[in-house]
Amino acid sequence: MPGKLLRAPPEWGVEPVSEDARILRAIDFFFLWFSLGVGLLVLQAGALMIPSLTIEQALLISLIGSILGSLLLALAGSIGSKHGVPTMVSLRPIFGTYGSYLATILNFIQLVGWTAFELKVMSDSASLIFGGEAFRILWLVLFSFIVLILAIGGPLAFVRKWIERFAVWLVLLSTMWITYQALTSEVRSQGTGGLPLTLALDLVIAMPISWMPLVSDYNRFSVRGRSSFLGTLVGYTVANTWFYFLGAILAAISGQQFIAASILSLYLGGVALIVILVDETDNAYADVYSSAVSLQNIFPKLRQWKIIVPVISISAVIAFFVPLSNYEWFLLMIGASFIPLFGVVISEYFLVRRSNIELGEFYEGAPKLVRRSIASWFVGLLVYSVIAVYFPDLGASVPSFLSSLLAQYALGRWELGLDRS
Repeated sequence: MPGKLLRAPPEWGVEPVSEDARILRAIDFFFLWFSLGVGLLVLQAGALMIPSLTIEQALLISLIGSILGSLLLALAGSIGSKHGVPTMVSLRPIFGTYGSYLATILNFIQLVGWTAFELKVMSDSASLIFGGEAFRILWLVLFSFIVLILAIGGPLAFVRKWIERFAVWLVLLSTMWITYQALTSEVRSQGTGGLPLTLALDLVIAMPISWMPLVSDYNRFSVRGRSSFLGTLVGYTVANTWFYFLGAILAAISGQQFIAASILSLYLGGVALIVILVDETDNAYADVYSSAVSLQNIFPKLRQWKIIVPVISISAVIAFFVPLSNYEWFLLMIGASFIPLFGVVISEYFLVRRSNIELGEFYEGAPKLVRRSIASWFVGLLVYSVIAVYFPDLGASVPSFLSSLLAQYALGRWELGLDRS
């Protein structure tokens, strides 16, 4: 009975996407990554920059961090676009099959966490509008069910039927209204200090970085690699900059920690918040769907719906008990894991191998474990940890990424030199 109720369209697991299914263009990816780049959690992250930063500083940091993070996101997605493989499979030639399993487990854990945070912010926000605290669990169940239906539908239906026809237009209108209200209000933020600019930059970069382990799960459906790269870069940069900065403005206006309460304080804010909640479901969808695709890297024969259902159930339980006060820590933890990992990926794929990887290396031809890649990843993790603990004012994202990238390049060129000799 559950199998009949949850019968889905043909699913794309970890095998290469066929040519007839590679139909998404640059505009499709712009809408996809713009929609995934907006949401209440992004606004909430932007609000963390206030009152420490001035509004001008918040804008500058939002722009720089969004460009840097989105560029890395688009580069990572271009691997999946070229070869038609999901993200965790794209790690196999670089880290080896066992190394990709380690990344898969970490990614699965973070996706459960992201899903929980998405469900929490949606249910908490909805309860502010309708019913109060007593109805929060009902909203949690409702949003969990909506995300389940979207996840079962698959990525192509999600992009073409949900985002492009419906969700993105609603959120554009509501966000323009909120932005107008915010910019015409009195905004005061003198910048009290306490959050260094470099650490604020880490906070902004963490958001696009958090999508890097998912990006090829969607960009593998691209008609051309250039299409996915441009659509991803522009779409996510615009959305992330806009929403981080808007979150900072809303926090400066209202002085409230919870961003949904800030929106409700605006004229017709309740209507705008409802519309954003409708679009927020796509972020939770992406987390849930990619959790299934990621786990199929280890268990390729496991059906996606059999992963999706328990992921949503576990995330809903976490959402009910975990406070949003842990959100900043969660973002920085993700950065510590995946920023150096993708420093290794980008270095190996674009600099060492120069995109010269055959399709078979993602599957039967993949090595079991590439020790130099694991070592370079560890170097980046170590740099991130040392800076975060002992020199937090420096910001750890850029040094961590560069250290793993350079370590991988040096080890890779050294190994190639040994092979030639």
